[in-house]
Amino acid sequence: MNTNDEPTPPAPGQTRGAKLRRLGLKALAGVLSAGLALGIAELITVLTGARTSPVLAIGSVVVDSAPKGVKDFAIATFGIYDKIALLVGMGLAIAALSAIAGVLERRSRPYGSAIFVVFGALGVIAAVTRVGAGVSAALPTVIGVAIGIVALRLLTGALRPAEETSNGPGGTAESLPVNPRSVRRRGFVQLSVGTALIAVVSATIGRLVTATVRGAQASREAIRLPRPGRRATIPDGAQLEVDGVSDYVTGNADFYRIDTALQVPQISTDDWSLRIHGMVDKEVELSFDQLLKKPLIERVITLSCVSNEVGGTLAGNAVWLGYPIRLLLEEAGVSRDADMVLSSSQDGYTAGTPLEALTDPGRDSILAVAMNGEPLPLEHGFPVRMVVPGLYGYVSATKWVVDLEVTRFDQKQAYWTPRGYAERAPIKLASRIDVPKSFAKIGPGKIAVAGVAWAQHTGISKVEVRIDEGSWQEATLAEVPGPDTWRQWRYEWTARDKGNHYIYVRATDADGNLQTDKRADPLPDGATGLHNRMVRVE
Repeated sequence: MNTNDEPTPPAPGQTRGAKLRRLGLKALAGVLSAGLALGIAELITVLTGARTSPVLAIGSVVVDSAPKGVKDFAIATFGIYDKIALLVGMGLAIAALSAIAGVLERRSRPYGSAIFVVFGALGVIAAVTRVGAGVSAALPTVIGVAIGIVALRLLTGALRPAEETSNGPGGTAESLPVNPRSVRRRGFVQLSVGTALIAVVSATIGRLVTATVRGAQASREAIRLPRPGRRATIPDGAQLEVDGVSDYVTGNADFYRIDTALQVPQISTDDWSLRIHGMVDKEVELSFDQLLKKPLIERVITLSCVSNEVGGTLAGNAVWLGYPIRLLLEEAGVSRDADMVLSSSQDGYTAGTPLEALTDPGRDSILAVAMNGEPLPLEHGFPVRMVVPGLYGYVSATKWVVDLEVTRFDQKQAYWTPRGYAERAPIKLASRIDVPKSFAKIGPGKIAVAGVAWAQHTGISKVEVRIDEGSWQEATLAEVPGPDTWRQWRYEWTARDKGNHYIYVRATDADGNLQTDKRADPLPDGATGLHNRMVRVE
């Protein structure tokens, strides 16, 4: 029995456990404070009319400044989920930094608060440097960070009574291990719950108010699309009866989405307008109602992303409703010296399209308002986007388009050009195997090999299939309404020999050009090479 008046010192294991609990609670304080800062910033973004929240502004800077190799890797790895991957990564990074801030925060040396200030400075710089942003764009970040720092000080302060020493007998200061009940009594739990609730409520209100006030979805639902002056006709036989082959018309939900917008722009039809200016005789401005009253046309057009790898899925075919861009340019009166149209999205993205692609009467480049019989989905450019046959999307398919500047390639550069991509980018001849799937195990007998091929604005005249090192065999082609869409193909293979086999495909366009077997990466103007799949006959 211990007869001394001094208390028994805690066991080493108890001391380590107390320290770990204390560090965990400090980290939690940092994460909760950062969450509150972000939630408040989201709400202030709506109240001040700022275009984007601090996190999305920083994310946009990351997207804009990332090396092209990193972007290609992200698209190849995550595909249409590249933005989700970026936001998740940013969220994890913010959580880690805020946890460190909570651990480092001291009453006399506020190192954690300093981390908040640094991150806030980055948010301010990112916000005010976005296209169309003013000084007020800094307010959400400044207010959010200030409130986050107050929360951090309060939460870490609530932990200190359990950490500080007390006078033992004889005036000796003794360290007391953290007692969760003591922490609870001193308000840490109450403060934590309150901070979390305010963070969630602020962010939720900000999101709901954004959707309600800007009204893009409500505006979309209120549209009554006019009947097109010229309808698109899809011939019988355009869709082959082969399980697993890509649908001739890609559904809106399945259509690929690659763009630089971390947050889908919210534009109501009342707020949308298009300005045509630059090297023109007169400026033209067009409202959405004026656009709908024009004689719209319907066209089936395949779009493809320049980041699409050989055999990739970043291509889709849809029925588009819109108005020919060439007619608007005729109305504006284009200068003979111009050779490019710089289109701008509402979020600041730009694309440089060769003028001849927009003025060619034989190429229906349109301002699209509908996709597959319904108003454009928000993520695909609502209320208006560009659709240009035969060019990769990064030089032509501007979504949420609000500005067309007639200019020259030697005077203006679009978003991707200084990042190493070609100024002019016609879509390259390509073919893809959809079935059978890679590494499929199949039995001997007749096997349907099928897929799609495209050579936009030229058309596909022939598709051939080769098994292993055998000779090229011609496939059966589906019908198409014109040269601006992909074309399905099918080949019947009689599989006899067991074991692994490689299936190759190549296409020939309507001008007689054979698809090259030379492999090239997407940068700078699109991938080339022959797609192949390995299957096993058992």
